[in-house]
Amino acid sequence: MSPKRVTIKTIAKEVGMSIMTVSRALNNNSNVNDQTKTKVQQVAKKMGYIPNHIAKSLVQRKTFTIGVVVPEIAHSFFQEVIRGIEEIAYDAGYHIILTHSAESFQREQLCLETLLSKRVDGILLSVAETVTDFKIYKELIRLKMPMVFYDRGINDIGISTVGIDGTKAAEILTEHLIGLGYMKIAHLAGPLHLSIGANRRQGYLNALKRHKIRAKKSYIVEAGLKEKQGYEGMKKLLNQTKKNPPRAVVAVNDPSAFGAIDAIKEAGLRVPEDIAIVGFADDIRSQLIEVPLTTVRQPAYEVGKVAADKLIKHIESKTEAVEDLVLNTELIVRKSCGWSKKKN
Repeated sequence: MSPKRVTIKTIAKEVGMSIMTVSRALNNNSNVNDQTKTKVQQVAKKMGYIPNHIAKSLVQRKTFTIGVVVPEIAHSFFQEVIRGIEEIAYDAGYHIILTHSAESFQREQLCLETLLSKRVDGILLSVAETVTDFKIYKELIRLKMPMVFYDRGINDIGISTVGIDGTKAAEILTEHLIGLGYMKIAHLAGPLHLSIGANRRQGYLNALKRHKIRAKKSYIVEAGLKEKQGYEGMKKLLNQTKKNPPRAVVAVNDPSAFGAIDAIKEAGLRVPEDIAIVGFADDIRSQLIEVPLTTVRQPAYEVGKVAADKLIKHIESKTEAVEDLVLNTELIVRKSCGWSKKKN
């Protein structure tokens, strides 16, 4: 005669707790105190309890997995986002499957196809830099796959987004430079088909307009989001503005700013004495480089937590509203903008 299978109900009866409490304790849910978790888990182990995730998946038609597509694994911003996602997913009883698009449209499509083949319950995606075709996202909507964009998304497509108000943050950055007396301000823009590129460029233009500074076409270069692209974009900017070079630059993100700084130095110029520069994201390297970078601090960990929470709500409720969730940013002033020299 085979031994009777130990279930959550069996354990609940043994410890004198509700089935819900025992389930949460076994899933290490943060809503259950450590003492209760320890007691339940010890009893479960002693009784020989084996969680039957496969049976649970079949009954509920869920795999309790969330697919995550990250565009740039080396960027400290995305590392923090993933940490936030994992924390919320773990507390809710979900596991994550992490994929990396490496800023490639083709690789992003492969990532999404892989996640679909794994039967994930939902997908968190930050759009790759080279994406220009949105058909796959529309197909996922048609398939009723729960999905949330984090940091980078496609506006007005019918998918929830979590990020910052890039337009407002870029306005604040640009106005900070204007407040320091700079009038010749250039912009190393991101891809304009992505929300972060379009929004940050618009914020830069808004600030110039508000202060009646004419936006010069030669002062705006679409440079991309990587260090190498920032370097090449800055070289192009310096080359096309030889007769009237900018005195300050708003870069679309910190990696772009790092590359731009290398190009500025290579041209025999100094930061901030000859050209001031500011970035976006507060990359871990921003305060460690030779001239620490003025930047906008994005709440990366919170972006991950809010995005995961929103996705789980979409997974568990068909009536969850599609919405754009906006988190606050903070201006971090360091030496690269020339603040200390202007102050003195």
